[in-house]
Amino acid sequence: MNKLPTEPPISAKPDVAPSILLRQFDNGLVLVGEPVASLESTAFTFLVQGGSVTDPEDRAGVCDLTCDMLMRGAGERDGFALINELDNLGVAHGEGVNSSYMSLSGATLADKLLPALDMYADVLLRPRLPADKLEAGRQAILLAIDAVEDDPVQKMIEELRRMYFPHPYGRPVHGTRETVENISLDDVRACYGSLVRPNGTILGVAGRFDWDALCRHVEKLLGKWPMRDLAPVVVGNRGPRQSHLHHASNQTHIGIAYPSVPYSHPDYFLASAGVGVLGSGMSSRLFTHVREREGLCYAVFASYFTTRESGGVYCYGASSPKVAQRTLDLMLRELRRLPQGIDGEELDRLKARVLSGLVMQQESSRARSGSIVMDYYYLARVRTLAEVEAIITGLSVADVNRYLAEHPPDDLTVVTIGPAPLEVKPNGTK
Repeated sequence: MNKLPTEPPISAKPDVAPSILLRQFDNGLVLVGEPVASLESTAFTFLVQGGSVTDPEDRAGVCDLTCDMLMRGAGERDGFALINELDNLGVAHGEGVNSSYMSLSGATLADKLLPALDMYADVLLRPRLPADKLEAGRQAILLAIDAVEDDPVQKMIEELRRMYFPHPYGRPVHGTRETVENISLDDVRACYGSLVRPNGTILGVAGRFDWDALCRHVEKLLGKWPMRDLAPVVVGNRGPRQSHLHHASNQTHIGIAYPSVPYSHPDYFLASAGVGVLGSGMSSRLFTHVREREGLCYAVFASYFTTRESGGVYCYGASSPKVAQRTLDLMLRELRRLPQGIDGEELDRLKARVLSGLVMQQESSRARSGSIVMDYYYLARVRTLAEVEAIITGLSVADVNRYLAEHPPDDLTVVTIGPAPLEVKPNGTK
């Protein structure tokens, strides 16, 4: 795990705008805040670094089950009382796990923030992890596993991740039926004891709040939370570059992934602009050339994903089996012509869509809470919306095209699911 930089007791970090406030406590817990006076709500996100990559091989899914168990009672409240009190405070909450971290988030009216944090301090420091709720938690995870098996799109995405990422980063977060059925209460307690710790946790708060009062309250609640070390992850190999999963249906689903730069890279926004032109929105090249002009599929798009260490592009298309090969060929053709460059109209449309999204994000405390936490996780600093807006506005066709020419899509991972396998042709289709 990357060591977090040391912060002054209470201050704005000098290399970011004053609207972003940061404090790192003695036990390593990082608090980052963005006051938004125009909002009546406040949202918070706890990001606990570690995630499902820390699961023992024969207990894959234990981090996911532990996250479920954290909300089944904490402190003096059993699970029913915990959820009921959150509802009484008007807290819209959510919990989740991915390969690299666990997140616990909530949004409520500004005057309910501190009481809500009181409850989450119990969840993080004093979870009950009740033995009589283990089977209920296990069944919830098993149902999630079954849901993937019943959904060919999710099954294809899971297979694409397994092949693209090095093990265990591509391993399913939920684990398998066999590994989840092996998990004991002791395994859940061991996962909580090693993973949930202050020196791997970032708390992001956005909306209406008083920063000094928030700092004092968080220090009172979590300042004495003891530090723990997390064992390093042993990284293995990637999977094969092409796979087909047989599924007798009237649809074929196509997934393509290829590497790019991570969010922390100076060229990230150039790379992301190229992906946006390729497959984001109804004016994108994939949508226009594969769906609208050829009528080959009902869904097609491209999106960017990133970890701390690397980034990548994910392309998806869905069509009938009889035109699936043609769909794949045209998707590959659009990928292979991307290094030839984009034009000014394409970039202007993309900018308008992205800038509109930034405005929407500014009006949502929950969106900003999640965004500032992720920024700090990836960058050890936070980009303000104004900073991101300036970067997007300043993108030029020449700079994007230079990047695309120097970094053509390569090293493709391709997964299909449907009644028949497809061929990845070296030169696509003319």
